[in-house]
Amino acid sequence: MTTTSPPAGAPRVAPDRTAAGAPGAGPAATRDTAIPARGRSGGAARLRALDGLRLLAALMVAAYHYGGRNGDISRAWGDSPAHQFPYASGAFAYGCLGVQIFFVISGFVICLSGWGRTLRSFIASRVSRLYPAYWVAILLVTAVFALPWVAFKALSPSEVLTNLTMLQYPLGVHRVLGVCWTLWAEMRFYALFALCVVLPGATRGRVVLFCAGWTLAAALAQSAHDPFLSTVLMPQYAPFFIGGVGLYLLHRFGPRDPVAWTIVLVSWLIGQHYAVAGLWHAPSVHAFSYRSASVIIAIVTLGFAAVAAVALGAFRWANWRWLTVAGALTYPFYLVHEHLGWVVIGVLHRGAGLPSYATFLLTVGLMLLLAWVLHRWVERPLTPRLRRAIDPRR
Repeated sequence: MTTTSPPAGAPRVAPDRTAAGAPGAGPAATRDTAIPARGRSGGAARLRALDGLRLLAALMVAAYHYGGRNGDISRAWGDSPAHQFPYASGAFAYGCLGVQIFFVISGFVICLSGWGRTLRSFIASRVSRLYPAYWVAILLVTAVFALPWVAFKALSPSEVLTNLTMLQYPLGVHRVLGVCWTLWAEMRFYALFALCVVLPGATRGRVVLFCAGWTLAAALAQSAHDPFLSTVLMPQYAPFFIGGVGLYLLHRFGPRDPVAWTIVLVSWLIGQHYAVAGLWHAPSVHAFSYRSASVIIAIVTLGFAAVAAVALGAFRWANWRWLTVAGALTYPFYLVHEHLGWVVIGVLHRGAGLPSYATFLLTVGLMLLLAWVLHRWVERPLTPRLRRAIDPRR
């Protein structure tokens, strides 16, 4: 495994108008919240703080991949990250929880961007947002790994082509990008939300029923130990998506909604259980084990609380334009940082002899720069074209 592996396993929004022209989710939700949505008072409510939180979660995952686990990253450093970062590696090991925070953000943003959309428009927004940068990242990592001086092996042409579908994980094909398992989880969430909410039309009652039904069905799937049900209903990740949806209800209809608060509270209670069960003693020998259960609970709680604070307007003052840029960089950074980071770390640390911390910071900076290139020259021109191709009426 090359990332946090799956366990063996308010204001009203104008109809059909998202917060920006390029909807996304989780790490892919870069600009959905950057442009104002109309509130009940007719004013504008920006959610740029959510973009900053998204990048923070991505940086948490990068810290985990660079200094919080073993495996291929040890080959890049030439030694275990625990030896490279004797004081920080223990903290870096908790960075994998950035994925759970991504999922909470995803629940919020997908409910926001899907409200009032047609099914075709929703599908167009998802496909156009996820695939352009993903395709380029697949080809870029494959090309770099094929270089003769790179120690990491590229996949076969057939495997690379299959990876372009984003269905390699369920098909059992080797992954070009280790983080693709999280995109597979996002796609399943999109499908459930599209069928249960977008297709019949989003209403508060329908969204509440979706959250309650998915929570119960996921618990039953866990109890049944049925692989198909677990794949569809994702018991270990469902609470985070559902919690984000509940937080969007609070954002849209106001904080005096006991049903929405109940959705959030139950999701947090179940979510911390799965986070602790899957991470306090990770089953993989490549991961640092024996994380503190209390720290895991605290980080999950802070993730929920941070999204709740944004949803309820506590960070409305954080309206800086650079946060929009931060959000725009998150998805391409998330795609390329791990595998290309291995190569850069090897060149800087073992090749050029830079100290560990300098290598760490410079690698993060270079991956952010590459993310900007992908955003500027891939996402900005291709995302609207692909969206119009799928949904010409929009």
